Amino acid sequence: MEATVVKTGTEGKTWGGGNEPLKASYGKMMMWFFIVSDSLTFAGFLSSYGMSRFKFIDAWPIADEVFTHFPFLHGVEAPMYYVAFMTFILIFSSVTMVLAVDAGHKMQQKKVIFYLFLTIIGGLIFLGSQAWEWNTFIKGDYGAVETHGGQIIQFLDKDGDRVALADFAAVDNGARVEQTKQLGVWYQQESEYLPTVSFEQVKEGFLANDNLLIRLPYKDEHGKHIVLGREESITKLVNDGNLVVEGANLRHNEYGHPLFADFFFFITGFHGFHVSIGVLLNIIVFFNVIIGTYERRGHYEMVEKVGLYWHFVDLVWVFVFTFFYLV
Repeated sequence: MEATVVKTGTEGKTWGGGNEPLKASYGKMMMWFFIVSDSLTFAGFLSSYGMSRFKFIDAWPIADEVFTHFPFLHGVEAPMYYVAFMTFILIFSSVTMVLAVDAGHKMQQKKVIFYLFLTIIGGLIFLGSQAWEWNTFIKGDYGAVETHGGQIIQFLDKDGDRVALADFAAVDNGARVEQTKQLGVWYQQESEYLPTVSFEQVKEGFLANDNLLIRLPYKDEHGKHIVLGREESITKLVNDGNLVVEGANLRHNEYGHPLFADFFFFITGFHGFHVSIGVLLNIIVFFNVIIGTYERRGHYEMVEKVGLYWHFVDLVWVFVFTFFYLV
């Protein structure tokens, strides 16, 4: 008895596997499956961020007070300007990708090359900007003191302006030496970098300057940071002060709660990894377009599939920008 073979009429097409679900090829369907699954991953990250922020809402840093720098504009307060510039670049690269896909549908090789090139440049600018932002965030700005309970205290003058630790810390008369097990001073070797000033220098300089006050990370009923009086500030620093924090890492954060830094590095880093993969894929497709690979195939579907991924990472950044920086 012979087996009956049913022909669908799609054997010679790109899909070649059945009834073309949603009129999409196999490759595009798999890209959509990946996008849906990865969307759930990012949704989990952002949900965790939202729950942590809600739990520590009173001590959570304000993005406008953290991301205030702009390249080559030293000493100029530019809250969120550079992040907005990064967002514009990424959205613009999404537009050029749309134009590349449209040119591919029309089999216009030169236009595909041009728009893919612009997309790659936009992705590289975004990655370079994110690396600069990470470097600035890690280095810090003013510095702060962490208490024995893990609370971050910052310093203001009586006009309410932030003051850097280096501006008032007492001068160190001797060279600071990193303590190691070999020196027999500490049981544990110091695992982090030495700050530019010690806590004793900060305390001495603070006590000698009557114009300085302490600002707590917690906020009052009006949403403003709590600023202690002079006597309260002295008591807080002398009794609770523990160590100097400059910048941010996975354990300490001069801007406020350490979870803010943890989520910043993890979420933006994970997204940056996706952008890096997207740039790499775009470069591969770019050179394939140049050598005429897709002209010989008779279609530019690969450009469209990579375009789907690129639009996905752009859309994810819109959510990251909204929830992490704006809300």
